[in-house]
Amino acid sequence: MNIRSLFLTAIASLATVNAGISKINHDQVQPFAQLEPTTDSEKSAVKYKPQLHISDGCHPYPAVQANGSVSGGLKWAGPSDGDCKGPALGSQVYARSDWYNEKWAIMYAWYFPKGSQFQMNIDTGHRHYWSFAIVWTGSPNPENSTVLGVSMSSSGYGKKAPPKSKYVVDGTTVKFDSYASFWTGKMAIQLTKKEGETQDLITWEQLTDEARTVLSGAAFEAESTFSKIVVPLKDDVFSSILKEAYPF
Repeated sequence: MNIRSLFLTAIASLATVNAGISKINHDQVQPFAQLEPTTDSEKSAVKYKPQLHISDGCHPYPAVQANGSVSGGLKWAGPSDGDCKGPALGSQVYARSDWYNEKWAIMYAWYFPKGSQFQMNIDTGHRHYWSFAIVWTGSPNPENSTVLGVSMSSSGYGKKAPPKSKYVVDGTTVKFDSYASFWTGKMAIQLTKKEGETQDLITWEQLTDEARTVLSGAAFEAESTFSKIVVPLKDDVFSSILKEAYPF
């Protein structure tokens, strides 16, 4: 089988996987309401929920709603923040937590309808983008933990252990910034002193089965062969990121 045949087979397989997924306009996805936390894990996720400042590109939008319908995203065209300066229905931040090397890792993930990317000085932005930040503490118990370190989605993962106090509000709320990296041409997350916004939080366990199943699938695969868009919350991806982004 030649390369062209392999490529067409891959596209056909992706189309088959996506065939049963209901996609709706990016500004019509209803976010999950932030629930009252009941477990230590949920309470810690709320306690350490970060701020996100936007320097470049889209504001975060909900990726999926309760019935499993997902955002169709935005085709890359026009300004980097065109048609995505903030959802009227409300935004969303997703969280997933687990132990890794005796540290408690809380991943916060944001979905963006489109993302900027440069290849060989050509703007090859694409539909869909995910960014994330990890707050590392010593325990899931919110009464007995502090921020020990942070990791951010960027080239090679940005890591700080611990982050400087100028980046943290009241010892719990880390301030992150979404920006277009000059070096990689991709969207990335960095620490910032600037004030940002928070979004309603929903944890991986609090999602409906329909929403979690869709996020675990291929609903957000990039259309371009230059881009690999991965949902960081997925089982195997989440575990791999914790290992690679460990900052200690």
